[in-house]
Amino acid sequence: MWGMDVIGPINPKASNGHMFILVAIDYFTKWIEAITLASVTAKAVARFLRRDVIARYGVSATIITDNAKSLNNKVIDELCAQFKIRHRNSTPYRPQMNGAVEAANKNIKKIIEKMTVNYKDWHEMLPYALLAYRTSIRTSTGATPYSLVYGMDAVLPIEVKIPSMRILAEAELAEAEWAKQRYEQLNLIDEKRLKALCHG
Repeated sequence: MWGMDVIGPINPKASNGHMFILVAIDYFTKWIEAITLASVTAKAVARFLRRDVIARYGVSATIITDNAKSLNNKVIDELCAQFKIRHRNSTPYRPQMNGAVEAANKNIKKIIEKMTVNYKDWHEMLPYALLAYRTSIRTSTGATPYSLVYGMDAVLPIEVKIPSMRILAEAELAEAEWAKQRYEQLNLIDEKRLKALCHG
């Protein structure tokens, strides 16, 4: 199940003319996908769902959105019908129904604010904000979204410049030993996901 929402309009506009961020979150792993847009059109939302959600992670059984016109229209209805996705709406009286995406929006905005030096270049910080979010432990799961999706911890850019103990240890491994350890990590992914499901 994925939740989807829009951040914006953001002032000032980015140097590329974009003033919105379209955000989708997987409710189980807390993985976020997001893109910047100049305007939130039905066509742009449908393209985002097809390219950034369905093509990467498969067809979701359900998508939850608020009642915004850009997220509720004929184009989105047709896309959901094509892939047999249930499209649910949170109500104005119960916005917590889509609470995970609202919380993610707050986090993304905070991260971008802290990373941005020139406010017109905020759109360039979005990929790094997503990396920061995806590699931070979520209290609701007790794990990082990255580890729940890929079954291992991400190598962070800082670990390339200043190698961590984990990176140094992996560098010493022969290729066969590294592959064996990676295979063992993948075998434990179901256990890690079950632990996250029972967490909290």
